[in-house]
Amino acid sequence: MSRQVDLNITKLLAGSGLDGEENDFCDFTIADQNSVTESQGITPTTPSNFKPVLGANVTYVVACVLLNDQNELLMMQEAKESCAGKWYLPAGRMEKDETIVQAATREVLEETGLHCNPDTLLVVETAGGTWFRFVLTGTVTGGELKTPARADKESLQAKWIKNLQEITLRSNDILHLIEKAKLYKQSRPGQNWHNNILPAPIPHIKDLMRLVILIKKRSTNRLHVLLSEKTTLHFPTCEINPAKSVHSTLRRFMVEMFGADVAQHRPLGLLNVEADPSADGCCLTLLVVFRPPMEEVPLIGKCAWHELSQEVEKKLVPLVSSKNSTIELHVVR
Repeated sequence: MSRQVDLNITKLLAGSGLDGEENDFCDFTIADQNSVTESQGITPTTPSNFKPVLGANVTYVVACVLLNDQNELLMMQEAKESCAGKWYLPAGRMEKDETIVQAATREVLEETGLHCNPDTLLVVETAGGTWFRFVLTGTVTGGELKTPARADKESLQAKWIKNLQEITLRSNDILHLIEKAKLYKQSRPGQNWHNNILPAPIPHIKDLMRLVILIKKRSTNRLHVLLSEKTTLHFPTCEINPAKSVHSTLRRFMVEMFGADVAQHRPLGLLNVEADPSADGCCLTLLVVFRPPMEEVPLIGKCAWHELSQEVEKKLVPLVSSKNSTIELHVVR
């Protein structure tokens, strides 16, 4: 089992995701969450059999932050009536039967006229449990920059912009994403930044959050990871509740496993995203670290701590100490 756990963490760190039976477990379903809500005298608002359907009850958005060698940013001018003339990153809704990467390259081509090759996810944003924006960066590989003469319903034109003060933005919500991409571009491989990680093509019928929860054992100073013991050992996994923020769902799940007085812990960011157009769900693998030692953190759920090999511990320790060593999970609301 030790070898399998180490192998699964190595897979997640490489961005390849988990398939097979590790993919099928859910410890805290929406039905379970609804039971907890009802026990508190509150009527749940989400049906227990909720299933994400793209374009109906969930929205997946992609955005691409592309910088050239002069540190200019690729921007498009909006054609939509509600924001015509304003500028924004190439972005838009994912369509049925396309991957996150395919959606990003399509939006860049439609809105700017350029072909691009996404390198990595930078940020995943969520609003409630039904809106997700996958933000990528990469390189332009060809095409022809859209001029006003080629304006269409997708955009009026596209430009490489040096100074954002020169244009009127549709919304300031992209400033943080642009700053992140600039920092990433300036970084060197292994310099406290995560590896290039693109979504792993693994289908999920539900929207899930898988937790890799780390803690140090004081007596041995060794790193341990939490495993759920329901049916077979696996990383604790819960359904993302469409009616709640992802932080709220995480909090409820941690209380299920550790009790209402759950010790101080911190979600650091995502190791991995799994999504495939053959199903409308996705899985976000979130790295969480406890501040107190294992001896001070009681478990009440059907879980157990598992000591990691020194080899895997060596890979994980830098992730715990560096701000940009995981994909940022930005919870908008």
